Amino acid sequence: MASNFVEVKEAIVITPSEPTPNCTLSLSTLDSQLFLRFTIEYLLVYNPSPGVDRRQFSARVKSALGKALVQYYPLAGRVQEKRDGSALQVVCRAQGAVFVEAVSGYRGADFEKAPRYVEEWRQLLWVYVDDVLKGAPPLVVQLTWLADGAVAIGFGFNHCLCDGIGSADFINSFAELTRGVSVRGPKPVWDRHLLDSFPSGKPKGSVRVNSVNHPEFSRVHDCCEFLARFSSETLVPTSSVFVKFHIDQLKRQASRLTESTKYTSFEVVSAHIWRCWAKSLHMPPNQVLRLVFSVNFRNRLKPGLPTGFYGNGFVLACAQTTVKDLTEKGLGYASDLIKRAKENVDGKYVKEVIELVSGNRTSPDPVGVLVLSQWSRLGLERVDFGLGKPAHVGPICSDKYCLLLPVQNQREAVRVMLAVPTSAVDMYQNLLTKCLSSH
Repeated sequence: MASNFVEVKEAIVITPSEPTPNCTLSLSTLDSQLFLRFTIEYLLVYNPSPGVDRRQFSARVKSALGKALVQYYPLAGRVQEKRDGSALQVVCRAQGAVFVEAVSGYRGADFEKAPRYVEEWRQLLWVYVDDVLKGAPPLVVQLTWLADGAVAIGFGFNHCLCDGIGSADFINSFAELTRGVSVRGPKPVWDRHLLDSFPSGKPKGSVRVNSVNHPEFSRVHDCCEFLARFSSETLVPTSSVFVKFHIDQLKRQASRLTESTKYTSFEVVSAHIWRCWAKSLHMPPNQVLRLVFSVNFRNRLKPGLPTGFYGNGFVLACAQTTVKDLTEKGLGYASDLIKRAKENVDGKYVKEVIELVSGNRTSPDPVGVLVLSQWSRLGLERVDFGLGKPAHVGPICSDKYCLLLPVQNQREAVRVMLAVPTSAVDMYQNLLTKCLSSH
């Protein structure tokens, strides 16, 4: 048998361990967006813990999952469209989440580098939900025992029910219940209605897409068969770690022309990735490119969302330019675009997005877009099921979306994972890591 086999030993439905409300809850306009109708998939890998009794540990995890689903009972429900098709709702009848236990020939060290192909680790979350509205459970958890005693735990969350922050809050609560300690995190808060009650002062449906304020929704010309290339070429997963030294180098390089501007680690690393990606794809100079990334607005609204809100509390920010400007104008230029896009997200911006996407009327245009998601600040690197903190945090499958991931025991470091078309991968990796070599 191949060393990367995964064999499922058990697959069961776990229901809340106590009675939960029998009800139908409305999801918010942001939860109901077309582009969120997929599963967020995490993979946490733990170093071997000698002396762990597998049967006891598995029993503790299953028991804790049932307890965690009491307060987070919508995660044991089922998501569906409302009859009028206007938005989504979750039917809560304690239907349950799926728990899978498996064994595998993988070893912990296999996750220190990129997977060999995009779907290589697919079996580590064996239940793959293709259509999140067809009655599938919104939560799947898989515990996989690896060949060297390491442990992989995979999670699949219906993105309509929660965002990265919300799902990470749930995972940390679930881990604390597994350890048998009192849950320290915030109590989960539903309150989705708060995001649909903004009076914009304009009649519903009257907001038009403003390509200056919301370039993520405007259409751009595809000069280079951008979408066709990503669907026809095989994508190759890449993984690179930037430690504090490298990030400080990027900050100095970005600020070379504007000493007065201070850039964050996120801004310079994102700008560097975006430029390397653009150069490696050899697109025409006039192709419009966009970097789209999520911005948590929980504290950017007045009043802010309540602590413990686990719904989709983010909107997309968008930096836009041409291939020519992005590749020729330097790191400071790209960092500045990202900084300004981030600062643009305020209460007014959020209200405009809610109005624009209500009734499923609009979603981001994929032409020329690199989507970037920051998982390095979600708190996934702290998740302790009694096996210590994870040695690896990442996705189940590598994708054309770029992920910024935490690095074990290095708070200021970041791992960059991105799948790049075969014809561009060598150049992309060379450009990306050129700044790493002088350490």
